[in-house]
Amino acid sequence: MKTICFYFQVHIPMLLRRYRFLEIDKDHYYYDDFANEANVQRIAKNSILPTNQLLLDLIKSSRGKFKVSFSISGLSVELFEQFAPEVMESFSELAKTGNVEFVAETYAHSLASLFDPEEFKQQVQLHSNTMFELFGVHPTTFRNTEMIYSDEIGQMTYDLGFTTILTEGSKDVLGWKSPNFLYGHPTIPQLKILVRNIRLSDDIGYRFSDRSWNEFPLTADKLMNWIKETDESEQIFNLFMGYQTFGERQPSESGIFEFLKAIPYQALANRITFSTPNDLAKKFNPISPIDVVYPHSWSGEEKDISHWTGNIMQSEALQKLYALGERIRLCSDRSIKHDWLCLQTSDHFHFMTTKPWNSFVVWPNYESPYDAFTNFMNIFSDFIHRVKEQYPSNIDDEELNALLTTIYNQEIKISELENQLQNKDAKEAIS
Repeated sequence: MKTICFYFQVHIPMLLRRYRFLEIDKDHYYYDDFANEANVQRIAKNSILPTNQLLLDLIKSSRGKFKVSFSISGLSVELFEQFAPEVMESFSELAKTGNVEFVAETYAHSLASLFDPEEFKQQVQLHSNTMFELFGVHPTTFRNTEMIYSDEIGQMTYDLGFTTILTEGSKDVLGWKSPNFLYGHPTIPQLKILVRNIRLSDDIGYRFSDRSWNEFPLTADKLMNWIKETDESEQIFNLFMGYQTFGERQPSESGIFEFLKAIPYQALANRITFSTPNDLAKKFNPISPIDVVYPHSWSGEEKDISHWTGNIMQSEALQKLYALGERIRLCSDRSIKHDWLCLQTSDHFHFMTTKPWNSFVVWPNYESPYDAFTNFMNIFSDFIHRVKEQYPSNIDDEELNALLTTIYNQEIKISELENQLQNKDAKEAIS
């Protein structure tokens, strides 16, 4: 019997304020509270609260046959508790149904798995403990930031006690294989891997309201027919997407909520069930292992990690940041440790990407990737000073001064470039 596994990523980045070079050593508060509050409340109103209520109604009306799973980053939990506490109350109501699985991830939605295994371990444990405190259950399934996965990350995840992991079903990983099966780790038979069905997930997440799409409009009935028409042996359909698909990326007027509301009834009418990742791990065995030597993700056409690590700015920022990891873990200053988590959020480095696709459409708080880099490094320079005042750092004074000089010069160059562009635009407008 065919089954659908819905997984939704719930993550809102903690946006940084505009922090100038001259503020270093003078102001240690790094966050744009106004922008964060506005983002959280907008997303809560347009997306999370109405979708949570709809899911709760669907679970009850289907008599528990409808199931979903979520991962909620730890920093998002903090933002909800600060600016929209009703969001966490609505997730608690969903948890009480017993039909929702909460999946573990890194607390800060960070790239620690690529740069600092010990930090990765601590963040996953912190996130698991947070999920237990909120919902009373320790997660058994893991999903890494941006679904970044490799054989090595699979090993680290298994060592932390997880036996199921979610990742992207890209061609580089699967080749000719179908995403509609359960797979395994090449050296750890106990680790089960669920891969995202890219086509069906993106049909909902990205193409649903695209009138130029040759399958527009997408209906629940059409989706179930596509699933029914697959080979009889293909039984698992992993529909993984960002939760903001509902009400944000696909606005209410697109009919996305009516589509979601119809899915359980159309599925059950066609004898298609719903499962959580934990359900699938218990019911199915891997049909074969998959080898993932180099990290891949669910971002971009390449499905690699270049959206976060692909240019010199990103590499510089990440290397300098994670060079502090050992010192931070020895400290007891709560504000430093919390800022350390916030500075690791992957979105900060995504904003620095120079690739064609980026996040500026969603989070327009920077004028360019270079602006994002300069702002982050100004904040990071102040953060380094705070760490050095209390704890010996592996970044010496000479290197730190060189870093500050580079940032200052970079800020001047960017300012000059912006002025040149503005003057050019003005001249073109006059002509």
